[in-house]
Amino acid sequence: MSYEWFPQMKRQRATQAFEVVTHRDQLQGFAPPEGTVPLTWGAVPNLLAMDEAQRNAVPNPVSANLASLKRGEVLFHRYCVTCHGPEGHGDGPLAGPPFGSNGPLGMVLPIGGPQSMAKVFSDGHLYATISLGRGRMPAYARITPEDRWNIINFVRDLNGQGGRQ
Repeated sequence: MSYEWFPQMKRQRATQAFEVVTHRDQLQGFAPPEGTVPLTWGAVPNLLAMDEAQRNAVPNPVSANLASLKRGEVLFHRYCVTCHGPEGHGDGPLAGPPFGSNGPLGMVLPIGGPQSMAKVFSDGHLYATISLGRGRMPAYARITPEDRWNIINFVRDLNGQGGRQ
């Protein structure tokens, strides 16, 4: 058996997912095995096909129960704290003036506390912002839809607008 030498890892042969490859003279792809149940996120609103008013009207399907708030808190601390800060005051380590101190990103909006901008926006608006991004905020579509709603429920709880109050 002979092997093809490659001087750098980036120049090696690679097989991509779902590419048909030959293995022992048989065609074999990386498709899921027969009988596999597909994983989907179910009925998720197509935000790109909506205008701003339609996005704002998307209802929150996740109840703000204790499980949702706890999950939202974990995710908030994983994804949001670096900019928005632990209480959502817009004072995370990456936030610069006026709410942060010396981070590189100025005008990170507070989403919790007395100056919270989240208080004036609908759940649908917050969901679209997390999903698609807005301004310098990147899109977080990699977070499952349910978990995006959990984050929103936690933000509402930070603002005394629901959940544990």
